[in-house]
Amino acid sequence: MNSKTISIVNNGFFIFVMILILAACTPTEEIMVTPPPDRSQPEEEVEETPITPVEEVMSPNITWENWYLSVPINRGNGKATSIGYQDIVEEKLTPEQSEYFYKNEDGSYTMWTKFTGFTTSGLSELGDKYCRTELREYWRGNQDTKDNWPMTSGVHILESTMQVDFVEGNGRTIVAQIHGKESEGISGNPATVKIRWNSGMIQVDHYTKPNGDDPWTSKYDNKVDFGRVDNELFTFKMKVEDGKLFCGLVCEAKDLNIEYTEMYDYVGNGYIHENYFKTGNYFGWHDDYEKAAQVVLHKVVTEHR
Repeated sequence: MNSKTISIVNNGFFIFVMILILAACTPTEEIMVTPPPDRSQPEEEVEETPITPVEEVMSPNITWENWYLSVPINRGNGKATSIGYQDIVEEKLTPEQSEYFYKNEDGSYTMWTKFTGFTTSGLSELGDKYCRTELREYWRGNQDTKDNWPMTSGVHILESTMQVDFVEGNGRTIVAQIHGKESEGISGNPATVKIRWNSGMIQVDHYTKPNGDDPWTSKYDNKVDFGRVDNELFTFKMKVEDGKLFCGLVCEAKDLNIEYTEMYDYVGNGYIHENYFKTGNYFGWHDDYEKAAQVVLHKVVTEHR
């Protein structure tokens, strides 16, 4: 071969080698068509995640449609802000609202509060009313403040599982309530039963029969130390049956398992108000704007039958 022929052959061989190298280095994903998976055999390595309703994703431990949330932020008229369950389920709380109420990685909810002056009944000065981050029950899920239940019939149960992280100031916050509500022909909105965390002691603070024509108020309170839980996880139980209030308490860390104990016969003593449950962090402090309290809510169970 002459030199020109050899040069052509060498160039051709070089081009052929380069084509092989480029083919080996070029990703095949762009040109390969992946055949559809064989669905005739079960897939053991990849599991499909079932689609779960939004409410269950947010918290399987709280039926949110039966509650609304109050936080001590000005709604624009000097009263505390009410947050509907949809905003909780869909995680639509504002950054300011989320300072008071937020979801934790384990599915529990932190309820933080301090005195801001903004209460459910209006703007309060220091030394007056208290502020809260608290859930209010709608027992039928009607999202209406007329959605309340009577003590004169049925069985009504609340079981709240929670943990108090800290309570500054005087060390008192209310973690659950049975609250009376005025209705047609019945006046007054008594805070009938208050379950208070008082420096680690759970107290049942409940109204008793007033004298004469007096309304049901805290003037006739009866306070009962029910069990010490400190900062441990506990479940407080309230039940109204046959018009009577029963309370129970479970705290494994303190070896507490107090069965339902009768506390007071409300209907037998003339109580006629309709009612609703509350649970959360109703901070008993109004001396300054600095102190705070924090409660973590793990589970809420209600039953009406």
